[in-house]
Amino acid sequence: MVVRMRSTRSHTGNRRSHHALEETSFTKCENCKALKRRHTVCASCGFYRGKKVLDLVKKTEKKQKKAKAKEVSK
Repeated sequence: MVVRMRSTRSHTGNRRSHHALEETSFTKCENCKALKRRHTVCASCGFYRGKKVLDLVKKTEKKQKKAKAKEVSK
């Protein structure tokens, strides 16, 4: 099949101008002042917009318990 109307280099470039990669922006957490990605829960303290969303202590205890159970089963 032959292309009916060939698009020029400038038209192709204009279309591709929106394909550039953007670097991720970081902000400081209001609670612990650690760097975190914007619009996400802080990985070090579990707060988002001033409210505690994740209980990280409970989460780490659960991981340790699971790892210990896996080690015992071997």
